Amino acid sequence: MSAIVRFAKPLRGLLLAGVAALALSACASNRGDLGNADYSGLPAGQSAASLAELTARYKANPRDANVVVHYAAALRAAGQPQQAMAALEQSMAHNPNSVALAVAYAKALTAAGHFDQSLGVLETVIRPDAPDWNALLVKGATLDQMGRNGEARAIYAQAAVLAPGEASIETNLGLSFAMTNDLASAEKHLRRAVQMRGANTQTRQNLALIVGLQGRFSESRALYSAELPPEQVESNMAYVRALLTQQNRWDLIEKS
Repeated sequence: MSAIVRFAKPLRGLLLAGVAALALSACASNRGDLGNADYSGLPAGQSAASLAELTARYKANPRDANVVVHYAAALRAAGQPQQAMAALEQSMAHNPNSVALAVAYAKALTAAGHFDQSLGVLETVIRPDAPDWNALLVKGATLDQMGRNGEARAIYAQAAVLAPGEASIETNLGLSFAMTNDLASAEKHLRRAVQMRGANTQTRQNLALIVGLQGRFSESRALYSAELPPEQVESNMAYVRALLTQQNRWDLIEKS
């Protein structure tokens, strides 16, 4: 692997974490009790509690598209993309026209490394005349993970026209630059993202990571501390240092 994509593998999981929740329908949105379908970056206890609650909801009503999308997102956050795929496949059989389920399924496919299959699913729901920006965002994340970063950024630009000011689009754009080792550009986009609509703890933790990878540990720690309990802050800082050691970046940092 060449130097220009040194950070690609560690950042792959963050791309899908930055993808926004899906607006299912007016009816589903009005129920509103589940909130944003993003369970990444939560403290371990909260993540486990969310998954337990959603598992119970799913078992009670496995055909409810809103519940299934959230259940699948929680499963992916827990590192269970295969189970997320299975739940979505079953729900899609009962909701064949649901764009939200199709896009969630594409996310799960990408998380499991089935990139070509994910792109195939997305092509069935991305209308040339009226593309869904959530679908475009997942397509961009998938292309990024395939190393097709230029194509991914063009897709993010298209999504940004359709949904200006959405944090998830700017977040994924920032992580795309990080995957090609352009950390300055990554930071620029992530700083924009944290000020935008939909910014959440994962958005801010992504910024903390990119700042830390540039050797600004005090600033990175402060950003993490605003989001996480002390023990998780220390764990994240240890990860940043380990990643820098793994990628042999210490000399670059000391000279900067």
